[in-house]
Amino acid sequence: MSIVYDASAKTLSLNTRESSYQMQIGPLGYLLHGYYGRRAEGNFTSLHRQKDVGFSPVPYELAEKTRGFSPDTLPLELSGANAGDFRLPAVCVSLPDGRRGADLRYVRHEIRKGKYALPGLPAALDPDGEAETLSVTLRDETLGLEAELLYAVYESRDVITRALRLKNIGGGQMKLEKAASCCLDLPFGDWDLLHFHGRHAMERQPERQPLLHGETRIASRRGESSHQHNPFLILCDRHATEDAGDCLGVMLVYSGSFEMALEKDQMDALRLVAGIQPEGFSWTLGPGDCFDAPECLLCFRHDGLNALSQRFHRFLRRDLCRSAFSEKARPILLNNWEATYFDFDREKILSLAREARDLGADLFVLDDGWFGRRSDDRSSLGDWFVNEEKLSGGLEPLIRGVKELGLRFGLWVEPEMVSEDSALFRAHPDWALRVPGRKPFLSRSELVLDLSRPAVADWIFETLKDLLARYDIDYIKWDCNRSLTDLWGFAPAGELAHRWVLGLYSVMDRITAAFPQVLFEGCAGGGGRFDAGILSWFPQIWCSDDTDPIERLTIQRGTGYGYPLSSIGAHVSASPNHQTGRSTPLDTRATVAMAGAFGYELDPGKLSEEEKTRIRAQIRRFRGYEKLLREGDLFRLTELGDERDYEAWQLVSEEKDESLLSLVITRPRANAKPLHLRLKGLDPEGRYRMENYDVFDAFLPEPAEEQPGEYSGAALMYAGLTLPRMMGDYPSVQIFLKKTKE
Repeated sequence: MSIVYDASAKTLSLNTRESSYQMQIGPLGYLLHGYYGRRAEGNFTSLHRQKDVGFSPVPYELAEKTRGFSPDTLPLELSGANAGDFRLPAVCVSLPDGRRGADLRYVRHEIRKGKYALPGLPAALDPDGEAETLSVTLRDETLGLEAELLYAVYESRDVITRALRLKNIGGGQMKLEKAASCCLDLPFGDWDLLHFHGRHAMERQPERQPLLHGETRIASRRGESSHQHNPFLILCDRHATEDAGDCLGVMLVYSGSFEMALEKDQMDALRLVAGIQPEGFSWTLGPGDCFDAPECLLCFRHDGLNALSQRFHRFLRRDLCRSAFSEKARPILLNNWEATYFDFDREKILSLAREARDLGADLFVLDDGWFGRRSDDRSSLGDWFVNEEKLSGGLEPLIRGVKELGLRFGLWVEPEMVSEDSALFRAHPDWALRVPGRKPFLSRSELVLDLSRPAVADWIFETLKDLLARYDIDYIKWDCNRSLTDLWGFAPAGELAHRWVLGLYSVMDRITAAFPQVLFEGCAGGGGRFDAGILSWFPQIWCSDDTDPIERLTIQRGTGYGYPLSSIGAHVSASPNHQTGRSTPLDTRATVAMAGAFGYELDPGKLSEEEKTRIRAQIRRFRGYEKLLREGDLFRLTELGDERDYEAWQLVSEEKDESLLSLVITRPRANAKPLHLRLKGLDPEGRYRMENYDVFDAFLPEPAEEQPGEYSGAALMYAGLTLPRMMGDYPSVQIFLKKTKE
């Protein structure tokens, strides 16, 4: 059993293969957090010793007996409000008579096989039938509030999921003011915070900082998880590295406004509270009504950041994403966006498709501009009929022409938005989010459809269903190019933002179930909605609108701390790059794009024959590495914050029989130091042959020495490799190793 109840000690222990999580039913029914760390047996209740901390209040029932038992210093599994704890609350409710807070005490628990479900919300699945669920019920009798804490343990995955269900068990209405998914108290440790900030075209920049006293908040108020912050963070020991030290990852399975708040308190204890953004949130519960907060994924590893990332990667691919494509090879695509933008017609598109076929691609994607009167980004959203001025005869002959070339066909849509000039807006102006009496704020001339309104969600579903039923479409790029403003619409003000996300999830759930053969890729102005909620239905997400490979090294590194490489949409684009103007070699662009869902976004007609030959070789190379790139364990070979002149990473198959080393020189230097790497994750007893040793676009000032044919795994990991000195503009290296049969 991965969940164990010790009746004598009143402890509940959750055990994965490498971690243990323990809580205790304490005095007066307080549910106390005891331990979360490396797998260990025993009773950890003695770790927390009572101490009189000045001005920390004691429950009335114990006031004559002790001054050392205070909610203000207890490590709690779920923190309330206005009940003796002055730290970050996880739950707060208010009643019509003015009573406000939450004082939640243990009532009962249940252990059962299988995984709990969260109706209307994305949540981890249980494909292998290994999960066990712990349900713990807490209650505030005075306010009539019941909280069900839900935990699922995936023992072999080293992942524990958490969720929260709140229920009104009183006789009147109550209003939720805060309903966080996860509260985690860590009384001991010297923690750094690793989080992922950014902006449009520069998403998920990894930033590591020590946690100081007071509060630190990672949040979005934009109605989406956002370009600026990601609903994933890592707490790591001050001395933790990529390969050693305690690391704890926390990931929200949610795509809307969120908050992950941390507080280091007066006793140096750390509290993390993660969930829906509480600012502007409220939710009315009538008698008997329930509210489900989004799921949160937890993973603890004692052996560094690489191991933590690997567990998240496997879990998201195998246990969260319900798309059949999650564990399948993806088609190599050519997207027309950076080749044509809005300036195209049928012949131009078919010409690009012929070039894509000749290069060896599998899929052609028609991006923005194919519908309504769309000639720029200022019109026609909501009018999902073909722009006949560009595509005479409609989509049928275009798709037929692409299919006759032997390619699959994909299409761009942005179904959540509407333009004021569209027929949809003229027919249903009330379907757009707008504050009465005030002109709406525009972004790219777009308004947001009110997905909290069931009729809107139904219309989007029916529109997409008709599109996919009518045309032979294999792939949908689902974009969302603005954040939510002017929040006034069908749902009550405090509920609208969350109901909007629930409406979005309902459409995604229905459309992917109706068309399981279609590969869906998420997008939100690039990586503005790159989160586990979207990955529940879409196995890949366009990582960033910045396709510059040198910029992408940091963007993709930050993304890869939590999300699998197979989920990272990555394309080879033109040089000079359209976003930065930087010139980079063609094979370096491919080396970087291969660390993701691989494709191209350029005009092949502008390439030389030599460049086309190199692209054909890239596609052959990627197909040879595809399974390893999609399923292999990722090892970052450089530490975050190191001053270095290169970025290097390695993929190792689960069986340790194949490995691919990739490296990009980011800062060529005169009289450079030797470039020496120690590989990771191999079988030290095995022997590995270099099947491919490719140095791309480098000037080698000294003749390259012939590499030995075979190495032991131990030699590669402990002694390492010294690469030749490389000069030039951003050269790259790929070395493919294959284990020899004993």
